[in-house]
Amino acid sequence: MRGFLLQFWPWLLGWAGIMSLLDFCLMGFDKRRARRDGWRVRERTFFIVALLGGALGGVIGMFCFRHKTRHWYFRYGLPAILLLQLGLAAWTMLSVGAT
Repeated sequence: MRGFLLQFWPWLLGWAGIMSLLDFCLMGFDKRRARRDGWRVRERTFFIVALLGGALGGVIGMFCFRHKTRHWYFRYGLPAILLLQLGLAAWTMLSVGAT
């Protein structure tokens, strides 16, 4: 398991970076469309991308664009997903280091 994680760690970080950038851009795109009364991004899309590793970008985008901050499930849900992902990463790194 240790070798597997050490081998694919850069790929996992890259994946999380790409998904975070995607969620950040979706927040900006949706905010722009909201101002212009255009087609909107589904709320579940933000959460799916966040669960796939883009929670950091979603949280940053939410506060950077001041978008979706009135919805309690965004204000608390996205940071909760981010904390779970960071906790999982820390637990994985500590368990890899212990073996």
